[in-house]
Amino acid sequence: MSYRSRKRKPIAEINVVPYIDVMLVLLIIFMVTAPLLTEGVKIDLPQTNSNPVDFNPEAPEPFILTVDAGGQYYIDDLEKTPEDVLIAASALYRLKPQTDFLVRGDRAAVYDDVLQAMVLLKEAGVETVSLVTSPPENN
Repeated sequence: MSYRSRKRKPIAEINVVPYIDVMLVLLIIFMVTAPLLTEGVKIDLPQTNSNPVDFNPEAPEPFILTVDAGGQYYIDDLEKTPEDVLIAASALYRLKPQTDFLVRGDRAAVYDDVLQAMVLLKEAGVETVSLVTSPPENN
């Protein structure tokens, strides 16, 4: 027998251990960053016994205008001026008039600030503006 016939054949397998290590690292990164992405503007919503709104998966995503305790306006967690709110709301209403327009007002916000947010949306041409509240805590 010659030397060549006794040679081992190469093994054609993929070593998956490094891939598993990379996937575990990515999983940990996503688990740590996911809660940070959903923080948003912290406000204390007023509590009411109102009925929740029915969710329609076919409806476009609602336009949510947030008013914090200091009277600042936020759209998608970004601080906006009243002019920015007016422009964004009127543009969205022209493109998608079936969009729900919601105002989230902090419990400690001045009534006038929340009212002015609603007036801004009305000036943008929005016909119906709703207020967002949270259900009462059961003690």
